[in-house]
Amino acid sequence: MTINESIDLLKSLADVSRLRILNLLLEKPRYVEEIAESLNLAASTVSFHLKKMETAGWVEKSKVQYYIIYSLKAEVFDKPLSTLIQFENPDAMLQQERIERYHSKVCKAFFEQGRLQKLPVQRKKRLLVLNEFYKKFSLYKPYTEKEVNEIIGSIYNDYCTIRRELIEEGLMDRDGSTYWILEQKEQMNHD
Repeated sequence: MTINESIDLLKSLADVSRLRILNLLLEKPRYVEEIAESLNLAASTVSFHLKKMETAGWVEKSKVQYYIIYSLKAEVFDKPLSTLIQFENPDAMLQQERIERYHSKVCKAFFEQGRLQKLPVQRKKRLLVLNEFYKKFSLYKPYTEKEVNEIIGSIYNDYCTIRRELIEEGLMDRDGSTYWILEQKEQMNHD
């Protein structure tokens, strides 16, 4: 459900007459004149409100002989309220594009020809740079200290600092001289 569909659905309930109409339809399907008579409203007023609720998705109509019968859409009323207020984030794609642009900008600022020129001071940028090192390792594969140093050294001369940073940020762990990459924290993807 989109945010506009959620708004239309919930907005259509913000009227006393519509709520009274829905209350009648909870009992059984009805035609316009029957609703108008029960609620002491003009048939045109009832038709107006039913059209709004039909557009929003609360009611549906069917033709029986000469009458148009309105009934509640069971699939909407059977849903919990939480599903009616959840919607697709229309900005999700834009947010992801912004994150990717920022990541690219940081990499361009600190990397030259695939090599790190200097380690950023700001943690957010440093995490993005560390992520570039993280990608060079395979998950669950044990590495010797020499292998770790060679992989890091191919990108940055100060492999001791990067190795220590990867461990401190919880991206790598070690036991003696055996190192391995840990599953990436969610913060690395969103910081």
